Amino acid sequence: MSDNVLKLGIPAGSLQQSTAELFKKAGYNIGFSSRSYYPTIDDDEIDCLLIRAQEMARYVDQGVLDAGITGYDWVLESGSDVVEICELVFSKVSRRPVRWVLCVPNDSPVQEIADLEGKRIATEVVGLTQSFLAQHGVSAIVEFSWGATEVKPPQLADAIVEVTETGSSLRANNLRIVAELLESTTRFIANKDAYKDAWKRDKLENVALMLQSCLAAEGKVGLMMNVHRDHVDAVLEQLPALQKPTVSSLSDDDWLDVNTIVEERVVRSIVPKLKVAGAKGIVEYPINKIIE
Repeated sequence: MSDNVLKLGIPAGSLQQSTAELFKKAGYNIGFSSRSYYPTIDDDEIDCLLIRAQEMARYVDQGVLDAGITGYDWVLESGSDVVEICELVFSKVSRRPVRWVLCVPNDSPVQEIADLEGKRIATEVVGLTQSFLAQHGVSAIVEFSWGATEVKPPQLADAIVEVTETGSSLRANNLRIVAELLESTTRFIANKDAYKDAWKRDKLENVALMLQSCLAAEGKVGLMMNVHRDHVDAVLEQLPALQKPTVSSLSDDDWLDVNTIVEERVVRSIVPKLKVAGAKGIVEYPINKIIE
């Protein structure tokens, strides 16, 4: 076992499973136990700790953890001074960034930010909300919400600041958006002192490289095919390649092997065109990682 160990925070809650799945694609198997906050990982150089994403940046800043995965929103909300290693665009519902939005009931008289002067706002991001209101010269009562924030207006609050990915929950609760405070994605962050350590920095950057390579490969597949030299130009015209296709010779000098990477969603439309253009033996294969 290595003498060097990296203390890594895994986000509990909504990002827990998607984080584990991403690590698995990257080659790291993380196991969870219902009775333990210490997930197992098949890397003797990493110790994992399960921490709520809302608290992650604070513990990384304090050095309790060398690194962790959390949202950019929680880094700002906690005011933590950490190193951002990379952005990891994944979430529990979609690959789109999440948005923190200021919402009111559909029938509320509030139409703009200024209308919230003196009003009561419920949210989990008190600091972000207060900062946003201050930027617009608005003074309001901002209260911390322990959950179920969408149901608080109008009885318990005049407005809320809540996170959304698709907006479906807001619509279901008859809420409309007045303003957007922040767009946030998941970040891989590190403690500043830990990042100065050469071994830990190399370890973190290697992990980040593998995680990003998996995200880069999502939704993409490889296509390879045999093409007669007389048809290669016509075939290449049909390929919306990630990079220039690889064209190599076969044992028969009249034929070439063409290999490329494409978005999976376009395969069904381009394969018939490739066949018409002269491609033979077309094979689609999965792509697990793309390293630029």
